Amino acid sequence: MLGFALRRLLVAIPVLLVSTFLIFLTVAGSGDPLAELRERQPPVPPETIAAEETRLGLDHSVLERYWHWLTGVVQGDFGPSVNRNAHIATEIGTRLGMTMRFVLIAMLIAAVLAILVGVVSAVRQYSWLDYLFTSAGFLFLAMPSFWLAILLKQGGIQFNRATGTETFYMIGDRSVPPPPTLGAQIADIAGHMILPTITLVLIHFAVWSRFQRSSMLEVLNSDYVKLATAKGLPRRTVLRKYALRTALTPLITIIALDFTAVFAGAVITETVFQWRGMGDYLLSSINARDVNAVMAWLLVAALAVVVFNLLADILYATLDPRIRSVR
Repeated sequence: MLGFALRRLLVAIPVLLVSTFLIFLTVAGSGDPLAELRERQPPVPPETIAAEETRLGLDHSVLERYWHWLTGVVQGDFGPSVNRNAHIATEIGTRLGMTMRFVLIAMLIAAVLAILVGVVSAVRQYSWLDYLFTSAGFLFLAMPSFWLAILLKQGGIQFNRATGTETFYMIGDRSVPPPPTLGAQIADIAGHMILPTITLVLIHFAVWSRFQRSSMLEVLNSDYVKLATAKGLPRRTVLRKYALRTALTPLITIIALDFTAVFAGAVITETVFQWRGMGDYLLSSINARDVNAVMAWLLVAALAVVVFNLLADILYATLDPRIRSVR
C-alpha cells in the first residue's frame, strides 16, 4: 500500500506543477492590478506607479514573474499584496482553517447520509422509502445553494424568536467578544457552524445519494451477487461484503471530483452567513485586483483537489486490492 501511495504521489507532483502554470497565466492575463491606480483622479505621479510595478514584479516578463512566484510559493511566500498592510500567507492560513472546518465536516456528513440513503433506496427499490428519498433528493438538487442558505437563515431567525433563545447564529464564525470559558467558546463555534454546514450537506448529499443508489442497483443486479445469494449466503453478508464494497468506488470518484464544487459552494454560503473565510477573501481580492492573493487562493484549491484525488486513489486500493498491482 505504501508503494502504491508513493507512486500516486509522484504522479500528482507534475499535475500540481502544470496547474500552477495555468493558474498563473490565467490570473496574470486577467487584467492590470494597477488599473485603479492609473485611472485615479487627480492622476497619480508616474514615479509612484513605477514603484508599485517594481514592488509587485510587474516590470518583468510573464515567465520571469512565474518563476519568482513559484520559487516564493515553495518557501511559503505567495508574493506581495496590493494592500501593503496585508500578508497573503497569514490571511490564507487564518481563513483556510475557518473554511475547511465546516467544509470537511459537511462532506463527511453528506457522504455518510448519501451512502445510507442510496443503499436503502436501492435495496427497497420502488418502496415508499425509495420514493421519499428520491423526492427529497430532487428537491435539494433543484435548490440553488444561496437560496437554501437564505431559507435556513430565515428559519433560524424565526426559531430563535419563537423559543426566546439564541440556538442558531446568523453572522460570523464566532461571537465577538468570545465567551469567557473554553467550553462556552467551543459551543459558540459549533452554534455558528450549524446552518452553513447544513446548507452544504443538503446540496451535496442529494447528488451523491443518487449516484450511490444507481451504483448499488447495478451491483445488486450483477451475476456474482446473484450467485452469492443463490449459494445461500446471508443477505446482510451479500450486501455488505459483495455489493456495498463494489458500489462505493464510483461514489468515491464523485466525492473527490466534487471537492471543487463544495469549495465553491462554501464561497456562497460564507457570503450569506458573513463568514470571513476563503470565500470572503476570494471576493475581496478580486474586487481589489490583488492578483497574488487570487493566485494563492486558486493554488490552495488546486492543491486540495490533488490531495483529495490522491486520497480517492488510496481508498480505491483499500476497497479493491487488485488496483494496487496495476502499474
